[in-house]
Amino acid sequence: MAEYQFPSEFSGFHFHFVGIKGTGMVALVEILHARGAVITGSDVSERFYTDEILEKLGISALPFSEKNITDSVRFVIYSSAYSVDKNPDLIEAKKRGLPMMLYSEALGAVSGTSYSCGVCGVHGKTTTTGLCGTLLKELPLDSQILAGSIIKSFGDSCVMTKGHEYFVAETCEYQRHFMAFEPKKIILTSVESDHQDYYPTYEDILQAFVDYICKLPEGGQVIYCADEKGACQAVEKALARRSDIQAIPYGENASGDYKLTFGRVESGVHYFTVAALGECALCVPGDHNVRNAVAALALSCELLKTAGKNPGDYSECLKNGLRNFAGGKRRSEIVGRAKTPLGQDVIFIDDYGHHPTAIKTTLAGFKEFYRGHKIIVDFMSHTYTRTAALLEEFASSFESADRVIINKIYGSARENADSASVTGEILADHAKKYHKDVSYAGEFGEAAELGLSFLSEPSGKDFPDGYVFVTMGAGDNWKVGVKLMEKLS
Repeated sequence: MAEYQFPSEFSGFHFHFVGIKGTGMVALVEILHARGAVITGSDVSERFYTDEILEKLGISALPFSEKNITDSVRFVIYSSAYSVDKNPDLIEAKKRGLPMMLYSEALGAVSGTSYSCGVCGVHGKTTTTGLCGTLLKELPLDSQILAGSIIKSFGDSCVMTKGHEYFVAETCEYQRHFMAFEPKKIILTSVESDHQDYYPTYEDILQAFVDYICKLPEGGQVIYCADEKGACQAVEKALARRSDIQAIPYGENASGDYKLTFGRVESGVHYFTVAALGECALCVPGDHNVRNAVAALALSCELLKTAGKNPGDYSECLKNGLRNFAGGKRRSEIVGRAKTPLGQDVIFIDDYGHHPTAIKTTLAGFKEFYRGHKIIVDFMSHTYTRTAALLEEFASSFESADRVIINKIYGSARENADSASVTGEILADHAKKYHKDVSYAGEFGEAAELGLSFLSEPSGKDFPDGYVFVTMGAGDNWKVGVKLMEKLS
Protein backbone atom coordinates (compact mmCIF):
# COMPACT_ATOMS: atom_id res chain seq x y z
CA MET A 1 0.00 0.00 0.00
CA ALA A 2 0.99 3.61 -0.46
CA GLU A 3 2.50 5.57 2.39
CA TYR A 4 -0.34 8.10 2.44
CA GLN A 5 -4.09 7.72 2.96
CA PHE A 6 -6.79 9.75 1.24
CA PRO A 7 -9.20 11.88 3.26
CA SER A 8 -12.61 10.34 3.99
CA GLU A 9 -14.27 13.29 2.23
CA PHE A 10 -12.94 14.77 -1.02
CA SER A 11 -15.07 17.92 -1.26
CA GLY A 12 -12.83 20.95 -1.90
CA PHE A 13 -9.65 18.84 -1.62
CA HIS A 14 -7.17 19.84 -4.37
CA PHE A 15 -5.52 17.01 -6.34
CA HIS A 16 -2.96 17.69 -9.08
CA PHE A 17 -2.49 14.98 -11.76
CA VAL A 18 0.78 14.63 -13.68
CA GLY A 19 0.07 12.85 -16.96
CA ILE A 20 -3.63 13.65 -16.65
CA LYS A 21 -4.53 12.53 -20.21
CA GLY A 22 -3.84 8.85 -19.61
CA THR A 23 -6.95 6.65 -19.76
CA GLY A 24 -6.64 5.42 -16.18
CA MET A 25 -5.73 8.87 -14.92
CA VAL A 26 -8.77 10.47 -16.56
CA ALA A 27 -11.01 7.79 -15.06
CA LEU A 28 -9.61 8.56 -11.61
CA VAL A 29 -10.12 12.28 -12.28
CA GLU A 30 -13.79 11.53 -13.01
CA ILE A 31 -14.09 9.52 -9.79
CA LEU A 32 -12.64 12.27 -7.59
CA HIS A 33 -14.41 15.09 -9.45
CA ALA A 34 -17.76 13.34 -8.92
CA ARG A 35 -16.97 13.24 -5.19
CA GLY A 36 -16.35 16.99 -5.05
CA ALA A 37 -12.56 17.25 -5.36
CA VAL A 38 -10.78 20.19 -7.02
CA ILE A 39 -8.70 18.90 -9.96
CA THR A 40 -5.81 20.34 -11.93
CA GLY A 41 -3.41 18.45 -14.15
CA SER A 42 -0.56 18.60 -16.63
CA ASP A 43 0.46 16.67 -19.72
CA VAL A 44 1.93 16.95 -23.22
CA SER A 45 0.25 19.22 -25.78
CA GLU A 46 -0.71 16.40 -28.19
CA ARG A 47 -4.47 15.91 -28.29
CA PHE A 48 -5.91 12.57 -27.13
CA TYR A 49 -9.48 11.25 -27.02
CA THR A 50 -9.38 11.80 -23.25
CA ASP A 51 -9.21 15.57 -23.82
CA GLU A 52 -12.93 15.46 -24.57
CA ILE A 53 -13.65 13.93 -21.16
CA LEU A 54 -11.55 16.57 -19.40
CA GLU A 55 -13.29 19.34 -21.33
CA LYS A 56 -16.70 18.05 -20.20
CA LEU A 57 -15.45 18.43 -16.62
CA GLY A 58 -14.12 21.95 -17.29
CA ILE A 59 -10.49 20.87 -16.88
CA SER A 60 -7.65 21.93 -19.20
CA ALA A 61 -4.35 20.06 -19.24
CA LEU A 62 -1.51 22.46 -18.40
CA PRO A 63 2.05 22.24 -19.76
CA PHE A 64 4.46 20.64 -17.32
CA SER A 65 5.83 23.33 -14.99
CA GLU A 66 6.81 23.80 -11.36
CA LYS A 67 4.27 26.66 -11.31
CA ASN A 68 1.45 24.11 -11.46
CA ILE A 69 2.16 23.18 -7.85
CA THR A 70 0.35 26.03 -6.12
CA ASP A 71 -0.20 26.51 -2.40
CA SER A 72 -3.67 24.98 -2.64
CA VAL A 73 -2.46 21.61 -3.98
CA ARG A 74 -2.86 18.99 -1.26
CA PHE A 75 -2.04 15.79 -3.13
CA VAL A 76 -0.22 14.82 -6.33
CA ILE A 77 -1.09 11.75 -8.41
CA TYR A 78 1.25 10.82 -11.24
CA SER A 79 1.62 8.39 -14.11
CA SER A 80 4.47 5.87 -14.04
CA ALA A 81 5.56 7.38 -17.38
CA TYR A 82 7.02 10.38 -15.50
CA SER A 83 10.01 10.42 -13.16
CA VAL A 84 9.91 12.08 -9.75
CA ASP A 85 13.45 13.31 -10.36
CA LYS A 86 12.89 14.70 -13.89
CA ASN A 87 9.34 16.06 -14.21
CA PRO A 88 9.16 19.72 -13.07
CA ASP A 89 5.74 19.31 -11.40
CA LEU A 90 6.98 16.32 -9.40
CA ILE A 91 10.30 17.95 -8.51
CA GLU A 92 8.42 20.94 -7.06
CA ALA A 93 5.90 18.74 -5.24
CA LYS A 94 8.74 16.75 -3.69
CA LYS A 95 10.49 20.00 -2.68
CA ARG A 96 7.32 21.11 -0.90
CA GLY A 97 6.94 17.77 0.84
CA LEU A 98 3.54 17.07 -0.71
CA PRO A 99 2.20 13.53 -0.61
CA MET A 100 2.56 11.85 -4.02
CA MET A 101 1.07 8.60 -5.32
CA LEU A 102 1.26 6.58 -8.51
CA TYR A 103 -2.08 6.04 -10.25
CA SER A 104 -2.30 2.43 -9.04
CA GLU A 105 -1.64 3.52 -5.45
CA ALA A 106 -4.24 6.28 -5.68
CA LEU A 107 -6.82 3.84 -7.04
CA GLY A 108 -6.04 1.61 -4.08
CA ALA A 109 -6.53 4.52 -1.70
CA VAL A 110 -9.92 5.32 -3.27
CA SER A 111 -10.94 1.68 -2.90
CA GLY A 112 -10.42 1.95 0.84
CA THR A 113 -13.18 4.57 1.10
CA SER A 114 -15.98 2.30 -0.27
CA TYR A 115 -17.15 -1.31 -0.38
CA SER A 116 -14.87 -2.15 -3.31
CA CYS A 117 -14.79 -4.89 -5.94
CA GLY A 118 -11.88 -5.52 -8.31
CA VAL A 119 -12.22 -6.94 -11.83
CA CYS A 120 -9.04 -8.75 -12.90
CA GLY A 121 -7.75 -11.22 -15.47
CA VAL A 122 -5.45 -11.35 -18.49
CA HIS A 123 -8.48 -10.96 -20.81
CA GLY A 124 -11.82 -9.22 -20.58
CA LYS A 125 -11.24 -6.77 -17.71
CA THR A 126 -12.53 -3.66 -19.45
CA THR A 127 -15.59 -5.25 -21.04
CA THR A 128 -16.54 -7.02 -17.81
CA THR A 129 -16.16 -3.81 -15.81
CA GLY A 130 -18.25 -1.95 -18.38
CA LEU A 131 -20.93 -4.63 -18.12
CA CYS A 132 -20.89 -4.35 -14.32
CA GLY A 133 -21.51 -0.62 -14.52
CA THR A 134 -24.26 -0.99 -17.11
CA LEU A 135 -26.05 -3.49 -14.87
CA LEU A 136 -25.57 -1.47 -11.69
CA LYS A 137 -27.13 1.56 -13.39
CA GLU A 138 -30.36 -0.45 -13.38
CA LEU A 139 -30.20 -1.44 -9.69
CA PRO A 140 -31.07 0.41 -6.46
CA LEU A 141 -27.45 0.47 -5.26
CA ASP A 142 -25.33 3.59 -4.73
CA SER A 143 -22.40 2.69 -6.92
CA GLN A 144 -19.44 4.04 -8.85
CA ILE A 145 -17.61 2.12 -11.57
CA LEU A 146 -14.21 2.76 -13.16
CA ALA A 147 -13.33 1.02 -16.45
CA GLY A 148 -10.05 1.09 -18.35
CA SER A 149 -11.61 2.62 -21.45
CA ILE A 150 -14.58 4.68 -22.60
CA ILE A 151 -17.84 2.73 -22.27
CA LYS A 152 -20.74 3.78 -24.50
CA SER A 153 -23.40 3.05 -21.88
CA PHE A 154 -21.51 5.29 -19.43
CA GLY A 155 -22.26 8.23 -21.74
CA ASP A 156 -18.91 7.83 -23.56
CA SER A 157 -17.05 8.04 -20.26
CA CYS A 158 -14.74 5.73 -18.32
CA VAL A 159 -16.83 6.16 -15.17
CA MET A 160 -20.42 5.58 -14.11
CA THR A 161 -21.49 7.36 -10.93
CA LYS A 162 -24.69 7.10 -8.90
CA GLY A 163 -23.24 7.39 -5.41
CA HIS A 164 -20.18 5.58 -4.11
CA GLU A 165 -21.20 3.18 -1.35
CA TYR A 166 -20.11 0.41 -3.73
CA PHE A 167 -17.07 0.85 -5.96
CA VAL A 168 -16.18 -1.49 -8.85
CA ALA A 169 -12.89 -0.97 -10.72
CA GLU A 170 -10.78 -2.65 -13.35
CA THR A 171 -7.55 -3.71 -11.64
CA CYS A 172 -4.33 -4.52 -13.49
CA GLU A 173 -1.89 -7.36 -12.89
CA TYR A 174 1.10 -5.66 -14.58
CA GLN A 175 3.89 -5.12 -12.02
CA ARG A 176 1.37 -6.36 -9.43
CA HIS A 177 -0.41 -2.99 -9.52
CA PHE A 178 -3.62 -4.57 -8.26
CA MET A 179 -1.98 -5.31 -4.92
CA ALA A 180 -2.66 -1.69 -3.91
CA PHE A 181 -6.41 -2.28 -4.26
CA GLU A 182 -8.57 -3.23 -1.24
CA PRO A 183 -11.24 -5.62 -2.57
CA LYS A 184 -14.19 -7.15 -0.76
CA LYS A 185 -15.14 -9.11 -3.90
CA ILE A 186 -13.08 -10.02 -6.98
CA ILE A 187 -14.01 -11.12 -10.50
CA LEU A 188 -11.30 -13.28 -12.08
CA THR A 189 -11.80 -13.85 -15.82
CA SER A 190 -8.58 -15.60 -16.85
CA VAL A 191 -4.93 -16.30 -16.09
CA GLU A 192 -2.40 -16.91 -18.87
CA SER A 193 1.24 -16.17 -19.50
CA ASP A 194 1.60 -12.46 -20.34
CA HIS A 195 3.77 -9.41 -19.58
CA GLN A 196 6.84 -11.59 -20.02
CA ASP A 197 9.15 -8.67 -19.25
CA TYR A 198 7.82 -8.73 -15.66
CA TYR A 199 6.50 -12.32 -15.34
CA PRO A 200 9.05 -14.55 -17.13
CA THR A 201 7.08 -17.73 -16.41
CA TYR A 202 3.43 -18.71 -16.13
CA GLU A 203 3.98 -19.60 -12.47
CA ASP A 204 5.09 -16.00 -11.83
CA ILE A 205 1.90 -14.43 -13.15
CA LEU A 206 -0.26 -17.15 -11.59
CA GLN A 207 1.25 -16.39 -8.18
CA ALA A 208 0.42 -12.70 -8.57
CA PHE A 209 -3.27 -13.52 -9.05
CA VAL A 210 -3.18 -15.91 -6.08
CA ASP A 211 -1.71 -13.17 -3.90
CA TYR A 212 -4.38 -10.73 -5.06
CA ILE A 213 -7.21 -13.15 -4.24
CA CYS A 214 -5.68 -13.63 -0.81
CA LYS A 215 -6.08 -9.88 -0.16
CA LEU A 216 -9.80 -10.53 0.29
CA PRO A 217 -11.08 -10.14 3.84
CA GLU A 218 -12.47 -13.07 5.79
CA GLY A 219 -15.50 -14.34 3.90
CA GLY A 220 -14.65 -12.27 0.82
CA GLN A 221 -15.75 -13.58 -2.56
CA VAL A 222 -13.85 -14.49 -5.70
CA ILE A 223 -16.17 -14.88 -8.70
CA TYR A 224 -14.16 -16.90 -11.23
CA CYS A 225 -14.55 -18.39 -14.71
CA ALA A 226 -14.93 -22.15 -14.33
CA ASP A 227 -14.27 -22.56 -18.08
CA GLU A 228 -10.75 -21.09 -17.86
CA LYS A 229 -7.94 -23.34 -16.62
CA GLY A 230 -5.74 -20.56 -15.23
CA ALA A 231 -8.57 -18.96 -13.26
CA CYS A 232 -9.41 -22.34 -11.71
CA GLN A 233 -5.78 -22.94 -10.79
CA ALA A 234 -5.45 -19.52 -9.15
CA VAL A 235 -8.59 -20.06 -7.07
CA GLU A 236 -7.49 -23.56 -6.05
CA LYS A 237 -4.12 -22.25 -4.86
CA ALA A 238 -5.73 -19.32 -3.04
CA LEU A 239 -8.21 -21.58 -1.23
CA ALA A 240 -5.33 -23.80 -0.10
CA ARG A 241 -4.00 -20.73 1.76
CA ARG A 242 -7.34 -19.17 2.70
CA SER A 243 -10.18 -21.64 3.21
CA ASP A 244 -12.43 -18.82 4.49
CA ILE A 245 -12.70 -17.24 1.01
CA GLN A 246 -15.95 -17.90 -0.87
CA ALA A 247 -15.28 -19.17 -4.40
CA ILE A 248 -18.21 -18.61 -6.77
CA PRO A 249 -17.88 -20.16 -10.25
CA TYR A 250 -19.52 -18.97 -13.46
CA GLY A 251 -19.54 -20.44 -16.97
CA GLU A 252 -20.50 -23.64 -18.79
CA ASN A 253 -18.53 -25.78 -16.33
CA ALA A 254 -19.93 -24.03 -13.26
CA SER A 255 -22.49 -25.45 -10.90
CA GLY A 256 -24.97 -23.29 -9.04
CA ASP A 257 -26.64 -19.97 -9.83
CA TYR A 258 -24.24 -18.84 -12.54
CA LYS A 259 -24.09 -21.91 -14.74
CA LEU A 260 -24.13 -20.79 -18.38
CA THR A 261 -25.83 -22.47 -21.33
CA PHE A 262 -25.14 -20.94 -24.74
CA GLY A 263 -28.07 -20.37 -27.08
CA ARG A 264 -28.61 -19.09 -30.59
CA VAL A 265 -27.16 -16.07 -32.37
CA GLU A 266 -29.89 -14.28 -34.27
CA SER A 267 -30.20 -10.85 -35.90
CA GLY A 268 -27.17 -9.43 -34.08
CA VAL A 269 -28.22 -10.80 -30.66
CA HIS A 270 -26.51 -13.57 -28.68
CA TYR A 271 -29.00 -15.50 -26.50
CA PHE A 272 -27.93 -17.56 -23.50
CA THR A 273 -29.30 -18.93 -20.23
CA VAL A 274 -28.06 -18.34 -16.69
CA ALA A 275 -29.35 -20.78 -14.07
CA ALA A 276 -30.51 -18.13 -11.60
CA LEU A 277 -32.07 -15.77 -14.15
CA GLY A 278 -33.27 -17.74 -17.18
CA GLU A 279 -32.77 -16.58 -20.77
CA CYS A 280 -30.70 -13.44 -21.30
CA ALA A 281 -29.50 -11.59 -24.41
CA LEU A 282 -26.39 -9.63 -25.33
CA CYS A 283 -25.89 -7.39 -28.38
CA VAL A 284 -22.10 -7.66 -28.69
CA PRO A 285 -20.37 -10.56 -30.46
CA GLY A 286 -18.49 -13.53 -29.08
CA ASP A 287 -18.79 -16.37 -26.57
CA HIS A 288 -16.07 -14.66 -24.53
CA ASN A 289 -18.32 -11.62 -24.09
CA VAL A 290 -21.20 -13.85 -23.01
CA ARG A 291 -18.92 -15.21 -20.28
CA ASN A 292 -17.98 -11.64 -19.33
CA ALA A 293 -21.69 -10.83 -19.10
CA VAL A 294 -22.30 -13.76 -16.75
CA ALA A 295 -19.41 -12.59 -14.55
CA ALA A 296 -21.02 -9.13 -14.33
CA LEU A 297 -24.41 -10.69 -13.57
CA ALA A 298 -22.84 -12.75 -10.78
CA LEU A 299 -21.19 -9.73 -9.16
CA SER A 300 -24.38 -7.66 -9.45
CA CYS A 301 -26.43 -10.42 -7.83
CA GLU A 302 -23.91 -10.90 -5.02
CA LEU A 303 -23.87 -7.14 -4.35
CA LEU A 304 -27.67 -7.18 -4.13
CA LYS A 305 -27.39 -9.97 -1.54
CA THR A 306 -24.78 -7.94 0.36
CA ALA A 307 -27.26 -5.04 0.44
CA GLY A 308 -29.96 -7.36 1.81
CA LYS A 309 -31.94 -7.57 -1.43
CA ASN A 310 -33.23 -10.56 -3.38
CA PRO A 311 -31.63 -10.73 -6.87
CA GLY A 312 -34.71 -12.50 -8.22
CA ASP A 313 -36.71 -9.32 -7.66
CA TYR A 314 -34.42 -7.50 -10.12
CA SER A 315 -34.08 -10.08 -12.90
CA GLU A 316 -35.77 -7.86 -15.50
CA CYS A 317 -33.57 -4.90 -14.51
CA LEU A 318 -30.50 -7.06 -15.00
CA LYS A 319 -31.68 -8.34 -18.37
CA ASN A 320 -32.45 -4.77 -19.52
CA GLY A 321 -28.96 -3.74 -18.46
CA LEU A 322 -27.41 -6.46 -20.61
CA ARG A 323 -29.47 -5.33 -23.59
CA ASN A 324 -28.23 -1.75 -23.07
CA PHE A 325 -24.56 -2.68 -23.21
CA ALA A 326 -22.98 -1.52 -26.46
CA GLY A 327 -19.30 -2.19 -25.76
CA GLY A 328 -16.36 0.07 -25.10
CA LYS A 329 -13.78 2.01 -27.02
CA ARG A 330 -11.42 -0.33 -28.89
CA ARG A 331 -13.40 -3.34 -27.62
CA SER A 332 -15.09 -4.74 -30.74
CA GLU A 333 -15.97 -1.12 -31.47
CA ILE A 334 -17.74 -0.36 -34.75
CA VAL A 335 -15.89 2.77 -35.90
CA GLY A 336 -17.51 3.26 -39.30
CA ARG A 337 -19.23 1.87 -42.37
CA ALA A 338 -18.48 2.38 -46.05
CA LYS A 339 -19.04 0.98 -49.54
CA THR A 340 -16.39 -0.81 -51.59
CA PRO A 341 -15.64 0.36 -55.15
CA LEU A 342 -18.07 -2.39 -56.24
CA GLY A 343 -20.77 -1.08 -53.93
CA GLN A 344 -20.53 -3.77 -51.25
CA ASP A 345 -20.92 -2.94 -47.55
CA VAL A 346 -17.89 -2.74 -45.24
CA ILE A 347 -18.15 -2.64 -41.44
CA PHE A 348 -14.99 -1.24 -39.79
CA ILE A 349 -14.23 -2.57 -36.32
CA ASP A 350 -11.39 -1.69 -33.96
CA ASP A 351 -10.38 -4.05 -31.16
CA TYR A 352 -7.69 -3.98 -28.47
CA GLY A 353 -7.03 -7.75 -28.57
CA HIS A 354 -3.27 -8.18 -28.17
CA HIS A 355 -2.87 -11.68 -26.73
CA PRO A 356 -3.26 -14.86 -28.85
CA THR A 357 -6.24 -16.10 -26.87
CA ALA A 358 -8.02 -12.75 -27.17
CA ILE A 359 -7.34 -12.61 -30.91
CA LYS A 360 -8.60 -16.15 -31.48
CA THR A 361 -11.79 -15.81 -29.41
CA THR A 362 -12.63 -12.33 -30.70
CA LEU A 363 -12.25 -13.28 -34.36
CA ALA A 364 -14.27 -16.46 -33.77
CA GLY A 365 -16.99 -14.28 -32.28
CA PHE A 366 -16.97 -12.01 -35.33
CA LYS A 367 -17.16 -15.01 -37.68
CA GLU A 368 -20.31 -16.26 -35.95
CA PHE A 369 -21.89 -12.85 -35.36
CA TYR A 370 -21.22 -11.48 -38.87
CA ARG A 371 -22.13 -14.53 -40.90
CA GLY A 372 -22.20 -13.72 -44.60
CA HIS A 373 -19.32 -11.22 -44.26
CA LYS A 374 -15.74 -11.77 -45.39
CA ILE A 375 -13.41 -10.88 -42.52
CA ILE A 376 -10.11 -9.06 -43.12
CA VAL A 377 -7.95 -8.39 -40.06
CA ASP A 378 -5.04 -5.96 -39.82
CA PHE A 379 -2.97 -6.91 -36.77
CA MET A 380 -0.20 -5.05 -34.97
CA SER A 381 1.55 -7.04 -32.25
CA HIS A 382 2.38 -5.23 -29.01
CA THR A 383 5.87 -5.57 -27.46
CA TYR A 384 8.78 -7.59 -28.75
CA THR A 385 9.00 -9.69 -25.58
CA ARG A 386 5.37 -10.84 -25.76
CA THR A 387 5.64 -11.57 -29.50
CA ALA A 388 8.84 -13.57 -29.08
CA ALA A 389 7.54 -15.55 -26.09
CA LEU A 390 4.23 -16.43 -27.81
CA LEU A 391 5.30 -16.42 -31.46
CA GLU A 392 3.62 -19.66 -32.54
CA GLU A 393 0.51 -18.88 -30.49
CA PHE A 394 0.19 -15.52 -32.27
CA ALA A 395 0.93 -17.06 -35.66
CA SER A 396 -1.87 -19.63 -35.29
CA SER A 397 -4.54 -17.30 -33.86
CA PHE A 398 -6.08 -15.95 -37.09
CA GLU A 399 -8.01 -19.00 -38.29
CA SER A 400 -11.41 -17.25 -38.18
CA ALA A 401 -10.25 -14.44 -40.48
CA ASP A 402 -10.43 -14.82 -44.25
CA ARG A 403 -7.45 -12.54 -44.98
CA VAL A 404 -4.71 -11.33 -42.64
CA ILE A 405 -2.45 -8.25 -42.82
CA ILE A 406 0.36 -8.01 -40.27
CA ASN A 407 2.09 -4.73 -39.43
CA LYS A 408 5.43 -4.01 -37.79
CA ILE A 409 5.58 -4.61 -34.03
CA TYR A 410 4.47 -1.82 -31.71
CA GLY A 411 7.35 -1.71 -29.25
CA SER A 412 7.28 -0.58 -25.65
CA ALA A 413 9.41 2.22 -24.25
CA ARG A 414 10.85 -0.34 -21.84
CA GLU A 415 12.29 -2.46 -24.70
CA ASN A 416 15.28 -2.21 -27.01
CA ALA A 417 13.98 -2.77 -30.54
CA ASP A 418 17.49 -3.13 -31.99
CA SER A 419 18.19 -6.25 -29.95
CA ALA A 420 14.77 -7.85 -30.46
CA SER A 421 14.75 -11.41 -31.79
CA VAL A 422 11.46 -11.05 -33.64
CA THR A 423 9.87 -8.62 -36.12
CA GLY A 424 6.46 -8.18 -37.67
CA GLU A 425 7.78 -9.77 -40.86
CA ILE A 426 8.94 -12.85 -38.94
CA LEU A 427 5.50 -13.09 -37.33
CA ALA A 428 3.87 -12.90 -40.78
CA ASP A 429 6.15 -15.68 -42.11
CA HIS A 430 5.17 -17.91 -39.18
CA ALA A 431 1.48 -17.10 -39.63
CA LYS A 432 1.67 -18.38 -43.22
CA LYS A 433 2.24 -21.86 -41.80
CA TYR A 434 -1.27 -21.79 -40.34
CA HIS A 435 -3.22 -19.53 -42.69
CA LYS A 436 -3.39 -19.53 -46.48
CA ASP A 437 -3.80 -15.75 -46.94
CA VAL A 438 -1.32 -13.68 -44.90
CA SER A 439 0.40 -10.50 -46.07
CA TYR A 440 3.01 -8.32 -44.41
CA ALA A 441 2.61 -4.52 -44.61
CA GLY A 442 4.91 -2.87 -42.11
CA GLU A 443 3.70 0.72 -42.48
CA PHE A 444 0.10 1.90 -42.19
CA GLY A 445 -0.04 3.54 -45.62
CA GLU A 446 1.07 0.30 -47.21
CA ALA A 447 -1.48 -1.65 -45.16
CA ALA A 448 -4.30 0.70 -46.21
CA GLU A 449 -3.36 0.34 -49.89
CA LEU A 450 -3.32 -3.43 -49.52
CA GLY A 451 -6.66 -3.34 -47.72
CA LEU A 452 -8.13 -1.22 -50.52
CA SER A 453 -6.98 -3.74 -53.14
CA PHE A 454 -8.67 -6.53 -51.16
CA LEU A 455 -11.89 -4.56 -50.83
CA SER A 456 -11.87 -3.76 -54.54
CA GLU A 457 -12.50 -7.44 -55.30
CA PRO A 458 -15.93 -9.13 -55.09
CA SER A 459 -16.35 -10.72 -51.66
CA GLY A 460 -17.55 -13.96 -53.31
CA LYS A 461 -20.73 -16.03 -53.21
CA ASP A 462 -19.95 -17.30 -49.69
CA PHE A 463 -20.01 -13.73 -48.38
CA PRO A 464 -23.11 -12.05 -49.80
CA ASP A 465 -23.24 -9.38 -47.08
CA GLY A 466 -19.85 -7.81 -47.90
CA TYR A 467 -16.88 -7.27 -45.61
CA VAL A 468 -15.83 -6.75 -42.02
CA PHE A 469 -12.44 -4.98 -41.77
CA VAL A 470 -10.90 -5.33 -38.31
CA THR A 471 -7.92 -3.43 -36.93
CA MET A 472 -6.66 -5.36 -33.92
CA GLY A 473 -3.91 -4.84 -31.34
CA ALA A 474 -2.78 -2.58 -28.52
CA GLY A 475 -0.78 -0.35 -30.87
CA ASP A 476 -1.96 2.51 -33.08
CA ASN A 477 -2.89 0.54 -36.21
CA TRP A 478 -6.44 1.83 -35.82
CA LYS A 479 -5.03 4.46 -38.19
CA VAL A 480 -5.13 1.84 -40.97
CA GLY A 481 -8.91 1.71 -40.67
CA VAL A 482 -9.13 5.51 -40.68
CA LYS A 483 -6.94 5.74 -43.81
CA LEU A 484 -8.98 3.06 -45.54
CA MET A 485 -12.30 4.74 -44.72
CA GLU A 486 -10.93 7.99 -46.11
CA LYS A 487 -9.94 6.23 -49.35
CA LEU A 488 -13.39 4.67 -49.70
CA SER A 489 -15.19 7.94 -48.99
